Amino acid sequence: MQYISTRGQSDPVSFSEAVALGLAPDGGLFIPSQFPALSDLFAECEGISYVELCYRFFKVFATDIDPDVLKTTVERSYTKFDHKVIAPLVKLDDDNYVLELFHGPTLAFKDFALQLLGNLYEEQIARTGKTINVLGATSGDTGAAAIHGLLGKEGVRIFILYPDGRVSPLQERQMTCTKAENVYAMAIQGSFDDAQSALKDTFGDQNFKSQVRLSAVNSINLARVLAQCVYYIYAYYQLPIDKRDAEFVVPTGNFGNVLAGWMAQQMGLPIKSFCVATNQNDILYRLFTTGLYEVHSVSPSHAPSMDIQVASNFERFLYFAEKGDSSRVCEIMREFKTTGKYEFKDFNPDTFTASRADDAQITELIRLVKEKYDYVCDPHTACAFAHMLDVGSPAKPRVMLSTAHPAKFPDVIESALGVESTHPTLETLKQEEIVKYSVSADKASIQGFILKNGIRD
Repeated sequence: MQYISTRGQSDPVSFSEAVALGLAPDGGLFIPSQFPALSDLFAECEGISYVELCYRFFKVFATDIDPDVLKTTVERSYTKFDHKVIAPLVKLDDDNYVLELFHGPTLAFKDFALQLLGNLYEEQIARTGKTINVLGATSGDTGAAAIHGLLGKEGVRIFILYPDGRVSPLQERQMTCTKAENVYAMAIQGSFDDAQSALKDTFGDQNFKSQVRLSAVNSINLARVLAQCVYYIYAYYQLPIDKRDAEFVVPTGNFGNVLAGWMAQQMGLPIKSFCVATNQNDILYRLFTTGLYEVHSVSPSHAPSMDIQVASNFERFLYFAEKGDSSRVCEIMREFKTTGKYEFKDFNPDTFTASRADDAQITELIRLVKEKYDYVCDPHTACAFAHMLDVGSPAKPRVMLSTAHPAKFPDVIESALGVESTHPTLETLKQEEIVKYSVSADKASIQGFILKNGIRD
């Protein structure tokens, strides 16, 4: 299988090349040249383990990796999860379920993709003998998960940009207290969108990218989105047969999480619909309810990983919504970059609805979920329960994706419930020294830092 750019100006590449490059040379995002029809494969996967499902799924896409090597790589990627099911589906009542995606080493859903991506990078380095420098930007959980996916690995150094003071204290500690010599947590002034913009500018410099062998761990990397497809398949087959028409409700800021479910649907997974659940930084809510994609200022919130106004993965969805017309994608992205908005005419995202929850509602939702189901959810997951505030919301099966462990946000949980939420791995971090580097959110500063601290053959 080959992979093409959403902007149509780059040559097709293999799976391993798409993983290594991250961002396409023309500034677009890699996508499969076509969605394979996998409904028969999915049906055969009911009842198998998460690891076996992941291997069978990736074998369709990673056609340039030896199957035995791929299987070993996948198996190694899920050994650090603290639940034997990996992604358990928890029943709250007959119509409400939670898909727990926080059982990985950093207690967030990003571990599903980034443990695997880290091992794919390690396999690539061993196979080619070429070192790499990995750059990412985070609004909270991606950075920690990316770092822990590459922690201490030979032949790689990882640089993570994050908005100083705009991630939770424990999220910051997960990035800055590793003591690993190949990790550089880079604090920038501004928002995640500033970090993401600087990252894209840095990757846009093809000479620099080639010089330092720069790779991306953000959700712009296709391997991340494909890895997230797997837990939708796994969740679907954990549902009772008479509940498989459930709507999947997905907390999302950068659109990667819900895009993965939609991609699985396009390949044949019979999920009926998705609800895009946002916090008060609601560009995606406004898009799916009005057709207007318009940047507002970022407002720091109780759910900091969703404090995003430019959802980079939306470009992948846009490519398919425009029926593969790369010139239209380029036109829309240029207009959006220039004006900060784009209005879609006759926008009809037939499988998507949307919801939003501001900080006051997040606190109330955490309380309501605990009161009704005796279940504690983190602030991001709380956004997926926004229907509980709508008395007219129809009763229907729902699967809420739980994207992080509540202990990562103790202040919000204590404010909502009056009790402290803890986790042993996070408690040990509180005693460690924070090591971070202040870097300006511009291409020149980032490139200079990587040239000084990066790994070179």
